[in-house]
Amino acid sequence: MSETNTIRLAYLVSHPIQYQAPLLKLIANQNTIKLLTIFRSDVSVGMFFDNEFGVSMKWDTPLTEGYDHIFLKSVGSAIKFSFLSPINYGLMHILLKRRIDILWVHGWGSLFQIYAIFMARILGIKVLIRGESNLHTSAVKGWKSPLKKLFLRFLFRTVNGCLAIGSLNKDFYHHYGVSDSKIFLVPYVVDNKFFQKKSLLSPEDTVQLSSKYDLDKTRKIILFASKMIERKRAIDLLKAYFLLTNHYQGFSTPYLLFIGDGEERKVLEEIANAHPSKNFIKFLGFQNQTELPKFFSLCDVFVLPSEDEPWGLIVNEAMNAARPIIASDQVGCALDLIKNGVNGYIFKAGDHFQLAEYMLKILSSDDRIDIMGDASLNIINNWGYEQAILGMNNALESLTS
Repeated sequence: MSETNTIRLAYLVSHPIQYQAPLLKLIANQNTIKLLTIFRSDVSVGMFFDNEFGVSMKWDTPLTEGYDHIFLKSVGSAIKFSFLSPINYGLMHILLKRRIDILWVHGWGSLFQIYAIFMARILGIKVLIRGESNLHTSAVKGWKSPLKKLFLRFLFRTVNGCLAIGSLNKDFYHHYGVSDSKIFLVPYVVDNKFFQKKSLLSPEDTVQLSSKYDLDKTRKIILFASKMIERKRAIDLLKAYFLLTNHYQGFSTPYLLFIGDGEERKVLEEIANAHPSKNFIKFLGFQNQTELPKFFSLCDVFVLPSEDEPWGLIVNEAMNAARPIIASDQVGCALDLIKNGVNGYIFKAGDHFQLAEYMLKILSSDDRIDIMGDASLNIINNWGYEQAILGMNNALESLTS
């Protein structure tokens, strides 16, 4: 602990992340915290190629403004991440030079992260870890399972605290022997004020957006916005949509909008184009962070059918536009942010029949859309940066008292 009341906190993370930048700025502005963010790579700064989106892109929000940060040097390329790469160096020097009291490490899936955790403990620096894992996403079968359990139990005993992003993540820590006294809720959040402001569309904006994408304003809109990769299960939404349009008579065909890109897009387009409702299914491609909120505002229900989804911050974003949410039971945020029948529904992953039923329930009633949307906004207003900073402060106080 430093001689003053200020806690010298270092945050080790792979690269600048668009969702984390505002939170880091707020933490840095805390009077009791002197934050240094240590990045292993600058891959997300400027133009870069996203392998899962399959496009070159540049985030349209600032990633490194408003907080002290440094990029570690590396041997060779620091573009790709794996268990062994990038090979960074200089961390010990930084921790000692800055006289760090607590090291906060994001994740434990690489050799360098594991090294950082144990090296800090040897230096007498306390360690907090924050990961995304839950028991859906981290299942290991066969001979690796007992080895993983032994390693994680040892790792979690080594650190001083675990920062849970939500209920399923907390259950994960419990599963590996972490007691409640070492777990602190630092929820996965987005900039609620930013998304609520960006989601406010004037009637003129709505008309312009509908005209641009050839949308009939009298029809309901179902929205999917994510990477088009197998794990996101956009195909399940497409199947559910076919059920909705094929079997429910007297129901005006809604639009199904797909935002995003990736290796599954071509197949999804081919399947959609072979269906009678093809004119109501639109693929709008990748949209940057400042562009997404207007689509949340335009839709009537947002659907995330993923499997093995650690959290799903896109759900936080959609809720800030006061929209009903449907997500699978393997979406990490579902347990915390979706209340069945209140602001949406949770369906069994892969069950497109149940998904179709839930979409019909919501879309068949304008009042239900409005009531559920208002409930989403009320829930997300209590799941933001204020709660994340409170959890971080509780963790730091516990480690320094």
